[in-house]
Amino acid sequence: MRDDDLFLAGSLPAPLRQDRIVSIVEGAPGLVRTAALAAALGTSEVTVRQDLATLGQEARIRRVRGGAVRLGAGSGERPLEETAVEHQVAKAAIGRAAADLVRSGQCVVLDVGTTPAAVASALVAREDLTDVTVVTNSLTTALALEPAVPRFTVVVTGGTLRPLQHSLVAPFMGAVLPAIAADLAFISGTGLDVEHGLTNVNLPETEAKRMLAATAGRTVVVADGSKFGRAHRGRVRPLEDIDVVVTAGVTADAVAPIRAAGVEVVVADGGHDDEAPRKDRTA
Repeated sequence: MRDDDLFLAGSLPAPLRQDRIVSIVEGAPGLVRTAALAAALGTSEVTVRQDLATLGQEARIRRVRGGAVRLGAGSGERPLEETAVEHQVAKAAIGRAAADLVRSGQCVVLDVGTTPAAVASALVAREDLTDVTVVTNSLTTALALEPAVPRFTVVVTGGTLRPLQHSLVAPFMGAVLPAIAADLAFISGTGLDVEHGLTNVNLPETEAKRMLAATAGRTVVVADGSKFGRAHRGRVRPLEDIDVVVTAGVTADAVAPIRAAGVEVVVADGGHDDEAPRKDRTA
């Protein structure tokens, strides 16, 4: 029986099936989901998960939550599903503290990323909030906000889809944002330090973050402690243009330089930065 016949019959031997998985994953621009692999191979998701475990141990692919990505993918950017399982307690605390900054009747912007997604979940849980408009370039975040409709109006920016983050970026993203005058923008990144401010590993995402922040009267950076003291290639926002940093899982030594630069810091799992100097801002 030929390999193609075995494939059509859903009975490829494990080594051949795993070779096909590697080929599919290496040819994809980002995350390949377990369900998609199962459909492509004519086998069960259980079998694919077993294959992914083997391939991950052999360092032929990188197994992540929900599927797999190729080894050494891109510029160091990691799939949303992979980062979602990291620092979950800190991100949940950040989400709640950030959501506490929102008032009924406001318009807020939510960036793409797992920490802004935690803000979205916390906003949905706040049943006291009404007439809130949320603008996002994240398909994942938009779906997470759906249970709050019609209390919330959810606006998706439009743009070009990026598979790794399920985000929308230029071109065409700028068609919606100039019409938005938001109260707050919740922006994330992969690095935060005094010299470079908020930075990000991916340049198209960096541009989108800058555009989102520019729509709002106040910029709130949401970042767990692992982002402090790091700088990456794309500069999103200098410290002087950041109004508040909401964080958790961070050391006092890491926070101190940000506070010393005059930025308000809310440590979600350890209190509020009541002593930091406040910037005079106009919305």
